[in-house]
Parts: sequence; C-alpha cells; structure tokens
Amino acid sequence: MNQPVQAQTVFQRLEVLIDVCWVGGAAGAARTLWPEAGNLPLFGRLNWVQAPRLQIVGSEECRFLDRLEPAVRESLLRRLLEPPAGAVLICGDSGQAEALRGLADAFGTPLWHTSVAPAAVVEQLGHYQHELDASTVLHGELLEVFGMGVLITGASGVGKSELALELISRGHRLIADDTPTLTRVAPNVLEGTCSATLRDLLEVRGLGILNIRRMFGDSAIKRNKRVRLIIELVKLEEIRAIPESRLQGLRANRVILGIGVPTITLPIAPGRNLAVLVECAVRDHILRLGGYRAEEDLMARMQKAMAEAVPCE
Repeated sequence: MNQPVQAQTVFQRLEVLIDVCWVGGAAGAARTLWPEAGNLPLFGRLNWVQAPRLQIVGSEECRFLDRLEPAVRESLLRRLLEPPAGAVLICGDSGQAEALRGLADAFGTPLWHTSVAPAAVVEQLGHYQHELDASTVLHGELLEVFGMGVLITGASGVGKSELALELISRGHRLIADDTPTLTRVAPNVLEGTCSATLRDLLEVRGLGILNIRRMFGDSAIKRNKRVRLIIELVKLEEIRAIPESRLQGLRANRVILGIGVPTITLPIAPGRNLAVLVECAVRDHILRLGGYRAEEDLMARMQKAMAEAVPCE
C-alpha cells in the first residue's frame, strides 16, 4: 500500500465493481480505512479477533448473530462498529443493515450494503488491493521525448512545468502534469498515465491552466507510456558533485514499486538550456541502452594514445 485510502474512496470503487449502497455512518466518509502500513488485514469476513479494516458480513454471520442472546449480540455489534473499527459491508440481508444503522451513525462507522455474495466481494476487493499495491502517484511531469517515457521531477517551483511546455513546443508529447500515476504492469515495467480529471491540461505559473491538446493538437498528447528515465532538476548550489561526474554525469538508480529506473540529476543555473539538455540526456540514454558510453569511448582513446606515446589531439 503506497498511500492511505479513505472509506469514501473505497466505497466509490465498490460502486463501480458491485451494486453497493451507503446505509449509515456517513460521518466516517473521511476515515482512513486502509492505512499506509498496518498489521491487520485490509478486508475479510467477520472476525473479532483479527478484525480487518473492512468487515464483510454475509448470511452465515447474520444467522450466527441472530442465535445469540440479546445482551451478547448487542455487545458484539458494538465491538463491531465502535472505534477503531474501519467499515462494515453487509451482504445479502438489507434488514440486517438497517438494524445496524443507529449504531453506525452513533459511532460514525461507514455501514454499506450489497446484494452480491461475500465471496464475490472478497474477490473484487482483492483485485482492487492489487491495483493499489502496484501503483503510486508521484510529483512531476511525464512526457514522451524521442519516443521514450521521461519523468521530470524536482522541488516545487523549480521550473518543471515551464520545461515541459518548452519540450512540447519542440514536438514532444505530454502524458501527465504534476501527479502522474505509475503502475507496475509487469515485473520490470512501469507505465505512466494521467487521471481523467487532469488529462490534456498543464499548469504554468503566470499563465494558469493550459489545454495542451487544444493549443498544440492531438499529436501533442500521449495517453500512456512506459517510464524509462527520470530527470531530476536541482539547483546548482544544492549539488555536491563528485569528480567522476565530469565523465559519467550525475547518474543514479531510483527504485519505484520495486523497479529500478535510471535517474539523471540536471543542475539548474542561469543560462542553461534545459530543454536541449533533456533532449541530449534522452539521446545519450538511448545510446547507453544500445551499449555505447561516451566516457568509455574517451578512456579507450586515451589509453590507445598513451600506449602509442602520441600526444592527444
């Protein structure tokens, strides 16, 4: 789980997957249902010992509750719905959900109902959890440059949007502005996409929101792309460069969702043409993927020159 998920978000997802309605506990809509990390299961069938954050109650659980003494039943239901409970989903019997509405409202615990069988609900939630575990949202600009997916990152206000706009004006394509979603679609493949709300849009300080598709045409937009390179913009005074960086550049490997992505740090300084530098970084990375490295070429030339005792030209 890469980020906490609120009850309202899970409910909206369930609305797409199954026929579900919100019965009670509306005050808990913003409750963190699935934390970023935790020891308890995220969802599961009714369990008071290791209570999952989303308790699923089916017909078998309802029959068990109906057979209990009223005082015992009332005590267990209060434990089911009182804090730190997450949410409760009743499957099948809508009457059972209505009976719990009062307690759910009192404790502010989201109470939902669906006619779908518990096994099908668990299966759909399993797929949803897999999507959450395999995706994350990062801050940056995602573009296609020379056919390669490039994520441009850096501190807020460093000039990422302006750089993205200049690259678009040079014929490259925008995928996502500010909050691209990265999804692990294969063991070593990260795919970047944009949310439907922000698609085609780019925010530039001083200009506001720009519709890139309307300004530059359909060819300026790309729906999704595999992320092959990260370029991080950093102010020159904040960089501590090692001597080897004069040959190799400021290169590293950033791990996202368990996948290593080559990362290049570009120093920002007055007069530097960042768009040209990004284009050159992408061209050089393509050469490196093909096995060529300019610094190794230089070293080989120097070794040959020294071996021949001929001054370097």
